[in-house]
Parts: sequence; structure tokens; C-alpha cells
Amino acid sequence: MFCSGCGNGIVMNCLYTAFSDAMLDLDKTVFVSGIGCSSRIPGYIFSDSIHTTHGRALTYATGIKLGNPELNVIVIAGDGDIGAIGGNHFINACRRNMDLTVICVNNNIYGMTGGQESTTTPHGFNSTSSPGGKLDYPFDLSALASTAGANFVSRWTVRHVKQLTKSIGLAMGKEGFSFVEVISACPTHLGKMNKMGDARTLSRWLKENSVPLEGQEESSDPLTSINPLDLNIEGKITTGIFRDVDRKSYLQLLEEGDE
Repeated sequence: MFCSGCGNGIVMNCLYTAFSDAMLDLDKTVFVSGIGCSSRIPGYIFSDSIHTTHGRALTYATGIKLGNPELNVIVIAGDGDIGAIGGNHFINACRRNMDLTVICVNNNIYGMTGGQESTTTPHGFNSTSSPGGKLDYPFDLSALASTAGANFVSRWTVRHVKQLTKSIGLAMGKEGFSFVEVISACPTHLGKMNKMGDARTLSRWLKENSVPLEGQEESSDPLTSINPLDLNIEGKITTGIFRDVDRKSYLQLLEEGDE
């Protein structure tokens, strides 16, 4: 179902590998997705899944987890689902520290509906709705998740297969809200409209423009201080694990309240 060169196939491979390594029970796992290219990933999994309305994947997932806390609930969504129409649900799911594992496949554009700009499209990039270059600046979803209260936050690109697989495994084993952002390639729209070459060239661009988190240094000037979670540090993509804490999850607090 995916275009040639799309990163969703790589994300699927990493997810399946991490899931298999974690030896989770498929009969006790539910995959939830919204609307978008990446939201079709659960259709390839022989397990219970639900394809929800646009932006509402986290609300459905929250209901499933509260209804049956014994289930593993894994959400797969795109940057449109998470950062745009579902943005408020995303912030509050992080704030509650709801017991969910969220994999956000961020291709920086609305890939399924024709290549319009999204909330994560880099400043200056072309899209069908911004043919002269996007004027405003993008959301940094990983920074938002970290500051909103998620227990685990990491970001990788589809070129970081081993790191991504490991982070998904860590996220699935974590109590509370876990968020794994994957910067993915969309050669059909983002690549084509910004003259970034074919799928192989775009993949190389992701690798060359990625910078490990620990390699960033903050400026002494607060007005120009570098935010190590900023997706667009001098055109670079910061990667790594940004947050890994053990704040009590929503279900843990709920159990304590019932005692």
C-alpha cells in the first residue's frame, strides 16, 4: 500500500523485530491507528487493531487501556494525526502519562492527501499548499512530548534501524506514556516538490542531516541558545533518547486512588 521508497516499510520491520524480541503476547495486544499513510501499518499485523478517525487515535487508545489495563496498547500515527487535528489529545495524553506506546511516523508532510504542508514541515520547504516555501516554523513533537510529561521520548530516522528498533523495545517495556518519533522519507511528495532526488538520495539526505543529541552544544546567549530537541538546528535532525524517567503512570495513580 506504500509508495516506492516510503519509510513505512522500514518502520514496520523495526516494530515487528522489537515486538518479537520483547516476546509480547499478540492476543493481549491492540494496535491503534488514525488516518494517514503510516496508519495503514496495523493492517499488516495479525492481531486485534482499530483504524480510527483522523486525530483521534490516542482517545480510542486511552479508552481501550482504561477498559482493559492488561492489554498492551500500541498507537501508530503520523505527524498530521499527532501534531495537527490530534494535537490537544497528544498533549493531554502526555500530561496524564497514560500507559500507551506511541510510534509517530513523521514524514513532514500530508502524504496521503496530496502533499500539503503539515505542522512539522520544515520552514522554507515546498508543498502543494505552500508552493513558495512554508512561511511558519514547525512543531517539534519530541520536545512537546518531553515538556508535556511523557515518561519516554526518543527520535530517530528510518536510516537508524538498530537504534529505532531498540527504542521501540524500550518504549514497549516502559510504564506510562512512551513516544517514539521516526523521521521518515516521502519521496512522492516532500522529496519531489523540494527537488531532493530519488528515494535513495532522500534516504542519504536523512543520514547526512542527522546529528546525535549529545553532539549539540548550547550557546551562552539565551536569545540564540540551541534547543537540543529542535528538529531544525541549522537544518539538522537531532536524534537520540530525549527523556527516560519513571514518573507514576495514570494507571498507577488510578490504582492508588482506589486503595
